[in-house]
Amino acid sequence: MSSLPTEATTLQSSGLAHLNPSQRLENTLAQLATANTQIKKTDTNEQEISAEELVKPIQRINETMRPRGLEFELSEETSRVITRVVDRESGDVIRQIPAEEVLKIAERLEEMQGRIISIEA
Repeated sequence: MSSLPTEATTLQSSGLAHLNPSQRLENTLAQLATANTQIKKTDTNEQEISAEELVKPIQRINETMRPRGLEFELSEETSRVITRVVDRESGDVIRQIPAEEVLKIAERLEEMQGRIISIEA
């Protein structure tokens, strides 16, 4: 016998057993929204880290990791950290995370989001 809780026992213990799946989903989303609001409140109390403050630590990490075939870069447009796995002998990029295509898609989505907000306003 497994001692892991099943979905049924979890639902009974959480008081959601009497709700239909749609109501359970709404209840869960409401709980997540409340948790997200609490996280945002704590984030406003903390200082935001600027891109300039990340440059030196990334340079130090690169000095350590380049001999192992890893490079890190801070994208100026999106302020995202880009990780590359590089062939140490040839210098060719084996893998980039996130991929170049994903970065372009994210950029386009941000542009579209701005347009949607302008249209709705």
